Amino acid sequence: MKVTKAANLADDLVRRFESQIEAGELLPGGRFPTEKQITEDFAVSRTVVREAFARLAARGLLESRRGSGAFVAEAAHYRAFQVTPEEVEAIEDVLKLLEMRMGFESEMAELAAKRRSDTDLAEMRDALAAMERSSDVDGSVLADAAFHAAIAHATGNDYFARFTSFLGVRLIPSRRLYLQADDPAAHKAYARTINKDHEAIYSAIEAADPLRARRTARLHMQKSYERYQALSKRS
Repeated sequence: MKVTKAANLADDLVRRFESQIEAGELLPGGRFPTEKQITEDFAVSRTVVREAFARLAARGLLESRRGSGAFVAEAAHYRAFQVTPEEVEAIEDVLKLLEMRMGFESEMAELAAKRRSDTDLAEMRDALAAMERSSDVDGSVLADAAFHAAIAHATGNDYFARFTSFLGVRLIPSRRLYLQADDPAAHKAYARTINKDHEAIYSAIEAADPLRARRTARLHMQKSYERYQALSKRS
């Protein structure tokens, strides 16, 4: 059976909305964007949107309400694990999340050291360079997230990449919490501290040394934990 362009476009929309449901960006009971909004935002026809909605409904993810629109099914098959931004506003909550990340980041770095490509290494180097140049909170946050995203991609395992993306969005408030002062010198010092750890992880991944990659990634997370722990004691 020939796969049409419309079918491919519908597949793309289905994957996009599934991902948003899995990440908790679209919650059970929440409204999907309107057909008009989707056609304008993604440059697709109403036929494509309706096909995507039909597939989502068949998977138990979407329910239509006459006169009201399309909503995420209350009993959606993919109920996402949630860590809301509000849950990581306090340092104590950040510490809990960092405890969980220690094992995750260690395993991810080990796999990256086994599977990384030259392209992956180039992405990591770009993130290191961006962190070195950063002198404000936005630059530091983006470079930090980009480095961990590059490691996740290097594992060749899409689930690592998706979960790292999920964590990155929720850890942005915590990074801002650590970088409260609008002080370029403080941001520069922070960037240097983080980048020293990142360079050690990168070196191990570049050398294809899985055990060293695991150790340096865990040490990086442990030091992050200790920084926030010290900040908690001062507050």
